[in-house]
Amino acid sequence: MQKGIIASVALSAAMAVGLCAPARAEFPEKPVEMTILFGSTAQTIGQLLAELMSRHLPQPVVPVARTGAGGAVGYQHVHGTAPDGYNIVWNSNSISTVHHGGGLPFDYTAFAPVAKISVEVPAIAVRADSGWETLSDMAADIKSAGRKLKVGASGRGSFTHLATEAILAALDLSDSAIHVPYDQGRAPVELLAGRLDAALQWPGQFVSHHEAGTLRILCVTSAARISQLPDVPTCAESGAGEMDIVMWRGLAAPAGTPPEAIARLEEAARLAAESEEFRKAAQTIGFEVEFAGHEAFGELIARDDTIIADLMGQLGLTEQ
Repeated sequence: MQKGIIASVALSAAMAVGLCAPARAEFPEKPVEMTILFGSTAQTIGQLLAELMSRHLPQPVVPVARTGAGGAVGYQHVHGTAPDGYNIVWNSNSISTVHHGGGLPFDYTAFAPVAKISVEVPAIAVRADSGWETLSDMAADIKSAGRKLKVGASGRGSFTHLATEAILAALDLSDSAIHVPYDQGRAPVELLAGRLDAALQWPGQFVSHHEAGTLRILCVTSAARISQLPDVPTCAESGAGEMDIVMWRGLAAPAGTPPEAIARLEEAARLAAESEEFRKAAQTIGFEVEFAGHEAFGELIARDDTIIADLMGQLGLTEQ
């Protein structure tokens, strides 16, 4: 009897301790910082994603722009933070282009994938009065005239530079082109001013001018036409041969981030990406929503890294 009383008292005491112990707080307990690597559409999409994710988390996701060096500035920052889920990066294929181009001492394995969110497809545009209806027209004219094509893209080794080089190589124009640098977001202005003959950028920069009839989008670099420009051919259809070059964007955290934090962020990202608000923005801004969880996203990054390294090597852009 005495033993039973003692056991009962001990059990009651243990329950009381358990009831008094503070409950484990739900991740995140403080704001999550999302580093945004680029301006323009990348920043617009990233800021919207952060806002929508915040609605599904107990703490906000705060977007912070850390641009420069083809994404290296932002990647360096996030790589140097604790792997606790409170610092994530709005990443892209740039992790591979900047690494293989010599801009980062670490590669994609320095980060844990969280989720793939979207895809953007570069487009190549020319002035409407150029007389070029297709890439083949452009290539034939440049070759017959014996002059250099003035073409603009982002900085050396960037994704748009890589896509531009791939198109020039497919058209046998690699030795007949001059790369002309320009400030961010100024591709249409430079084309209209005649300082460029052609430019490769995200469709959102060209659509309004294309619709107004001042610029002509010759093609998009994906394997299939995109929903935003259903009447614009792929570059393969326009004379560049087989091609499928797209920019994915997603979220990643420092390697070693706890699985439970990854899972929580992935779920918030999924709900944000599947929202009507995000899908409407895709049509307005010009990107395709393509959500994938952390496992599938990790497989894509690894596969894409191999392809990018090979292509950059062929084009002489690898510096490591």
